[in-house]
Amino acid sequence: MIGNRDNRPNGRTFGRRGLLAGAGALSASGWIGSAATGWMLRPSQAGAAEPIRMGIATDITGPIAPTGNSYWQVAQFTVEQINRDGGIAGRPIELFLEDTASDPRIAVGNVRRMIQEHKVNVVLGGVTSAMRQAIKDPIVNRGRTLYIYPQLYEGQECTKYLFCTGPTPAQQCDELIPYLIKQQGRKRFAMPSANYVWPQLLNRYARKVIEANGGEVVFEEYYPLDQAEYSATIGKIRDGHVDCVFNTVIPPGLQPFMKQLYESGFQRNGGIVSCVYYDENLLNYHPPEEADGLYSCLDYFHSVDDPFSNALQAAYSKRWPDTKYLFTAGSGAGLYRGIKLYEAAVKETGGALDRETVGAAFDHAKIAEGPGGGAAVVPGKMHCRMNMYIAVCKNDAGKPRYDVISRHDMVDPKEC
Repeated sequence: MIGNRDNRPNGRTFGRRGLLAGAGALSASGWIGSAATGWMLRPSQAGAAEPIRMGIATDITGPIAPTGNSYWQVAQFTVEQINRDGGIAGRPIELFLEDTASDPRIAVGNVRRMIQEHKVNVVLGGVTSAMRQAIKDPIVNRGRTLYIYPQLYEGQECTKYLFCTGPTPAQQCDELIPYLIKQQGRKRFAMPSANYVWPQLLNRYARKVIEANGGEVVFEEYYPLDQAEYSATIGKIRDGHVDCVFNTVIPPGLQPFMKQLYESGFQRNGGIVSCVYYDENLLNYHPPEEADGLYSCLDYFHSVDDPFSNALQAAYSKRWPDTKYLFTAGSGAGLYRGIKLYEAAVKETGGALDRETVGAAFDHAKIAEGPGGGAAVVPGKMHCRMNMYIAVCKNDAGKPRYDVISRHDMVDPKEC
């Protein structure tokens, strides 16, 4: 999904200062280790059985740190719940964490350590598509380890033993774009984009859906990830009478783009912004008024009102009170789903952990409940059916929220 190279999201630094803050938070939460050795979290419940070794690879530092830090919190929260209930097939989970640092070069070495030294049985993580591409070889091919990628992404990942538990372009675009065209009356789309694989492939799919529903793409442009000046783009939006911006600009370019678009009066003059990676955590990146009226389509929002999702959110908030790293679709739902599907698969194997046996069970794994609803892996497709929600962001006196407009049940990923 999203990815970048800069280290200054929203004016904050996630370099050495972020590393020290992240290490402090990890230590306070019971993790043992350092950036040089990786972190480990032993199960608090004693057990005679050999633990399952689960690896989490995410951005503790770097420009994606506001998203990446929620990963280890969601992983710890989910695993603590499983361990309290007796583990998986009687085996507790031991967590290992490596910082991918928003830098694939750093990530490869750190993930290799997790595979070779800590000998984890499964790896979950990687926020960006570039990160997934970088670390899947040391995990799946060389490391011969099961890999679960939990993020929404551009699709077309059909590597054996690599399961994707986040939304695909079909799951996000097939309902959202017809809604924008037919219900909101938006016909003229602009596609300002970061120049890498996720926007390129997502836009290819989105353009087909736009045109199939009677809309028009006025322009589609790609910019360096750290671009800071968008006056020419704003001019094209204005002069092209664009009424919907389908944004795939990402941090660090996201902040100046959203600021300049907002200051141009685009939204005040009736324009709509849509961005399918926007969840509650994305409001860490810029002032909430700039996202007011933004449409997204994800597998979970905090305003999804079902008993399991509400109880899960309440338990997470109790476990991590006052945290700025929220349990959201982009930073939690896919990870939670991946861990619980892995749990279902290992229960089916009776506790066997070899990749072939667990992979065969994961290929048809199901969970009845999760954030936003249950999920089911489509056999042979390595992706999940899941509920999808269209929502609009509302800035309520500086306290933004997402209002769910519609729900679509067990949407097919249409992949592989």
